Amino acid sequence: MRVVSLVPSLTEAVAVTAPGLLAGVTDWCTHPPDLAAARIGGTKNPDVAAVVALRPDLVIANEEENRAPDLAALREAGLDVMATEIRTLDAAFAELERVLVTGCGLARPRWLDEAEAAWAALPPPGTPRPAIVPVWRRPWMVLGRDTFAGDLLARLGVRNVYADHAERYPRIPLAELNAAGAELVVLPDEPYRFTADDGPEAFPALPAALVDGRHLTWYGPSLAEAASALRAALR
Repeated sequence: MRVVSLVPSLTEAVAVTAPGLLAGVTDWCTHPPDLAAARIGGTKNPDVAAVVALRPDLVIANEEENRAPDLAALREAGLDVMATEIRTLDAAFAELERVLVTGCGLARPRWLDEAEAAWAALPPPGTPRPAIVPVWRRPWMVLGRDTFAGDLLARLGVRNVYADHAERYPRIPLAELNAAGAELVVLPDEPYRFTADDGPEAFPALPAALVDGRHLTWYGPSLAEAASALRAALR
C-alpha cells in the first residue's frame, strides 16, 4: 500500500506503525527524523500534481491543517482522501485508529494503547488554573474554543481563559491578554517558537510554563509521553 500524509502528526503515526508505507509527506513532517519519502509541499499548499503522480492508495488529511480546495482537487483526481477531525483527546484516539486500522489496514499499534493508558492514569486535575495559551505573536494569537490542545490542558488542570471565545484562534491585543485574569501563561515552542527569552517578558505578572509544542498539539506516538511531560512542565 502507498500512503501520502498531509499532516505531520499523522505522518509520524503511520511511519512508526508501518515503516515504508509512506510514499509522500509534507515539508513540515519532521518525525521520525530519518523519514524517507517524497516531499510534496506544505500542509496549506501541497503540490496536488505531485501527490497524484505518486499514485497513492490513500491520502490522509485533517480538516484544520489542510485546505478544503486542495482535498477536493485530490478527490477530483480520483484519489481516496481520508480527512480527520480532531478537536479532543478522545477524538484523536478514535481517528488514529480509523486512519491506521481502517484506512491503512494495519493492526492497532501498541503505542496507541500505551497513550490511552497514560492519559487515563492521570490523577483528577483539581481546581482548574486559569491560563492564556499564545500560539503566535506579531500579532498575538491564543487558543480559543474547541481545540485539541485546550482539551489536553483541561485534563491537566489548566482552564483556558478564552475557551468560550467565538473564534478558535482569536487575535487578542497584548494589554487585553494581561488583563484577562489568568494565573499562568502557557508558551509552546510551535507553531511560534516561544523560548525563555522570547515570550515570558510580555507577561511580567504571570509565571510562564514553556512546553513542547509537539506534546501539546500533535496526535500520534508522542501522546504516550505527553501526559507526564506536560504535567511536569506545568507544575
